[in-house]
Amino acid sequence: MQASYRTKGRENIMRVFMEHCEELISASDMNEFLAEMGTPLNLATIYRNLDKMTDAGILIRYQDEKEDRAVYQYVGDRDECHNHLHMKCIKCGKVMHLECGFMNEIRLHLSDHHEFELQCQNSILYGVCKNCR
Repeated sequence: MQASYRTKGRENIMRVFMEHCEELISASDMNEFLAEMGTPLNLATIYRNLDKMTDAGILIRYQDEKEDRAVYQYVGDRDECHNHLHMKCIKCGKVMHLECGFMNEIRLHLSDHHEFELQCQNSILYGVCKNCR
């Protein structure tokens, strides 16, 4: 397998995700962030890096049905983002982690009563956060 190189462009993409870790970011959003930083990248290069980072487990990809586009969340090397649901405020875009005992209740209920195994890594609940109510 070919080694993954840490290019300046990839480092800038990582920096944007770390600075906006509570947001879901699309390729076009990333393009704007990088341009504002004075480090623009070709959109194809951004997509290629997002794909590689998703394959490596650094990002989680979601489908934004409202905007009909892919959006990405930075998880880095934290495995816990693959084991809980995420909640997104439809007004401000903030992403929150559902990391409480209720997660186990949901998982057990779905398994016991519906014979369904929940896969959390691409699951997101939409609603309005307390700051936007």
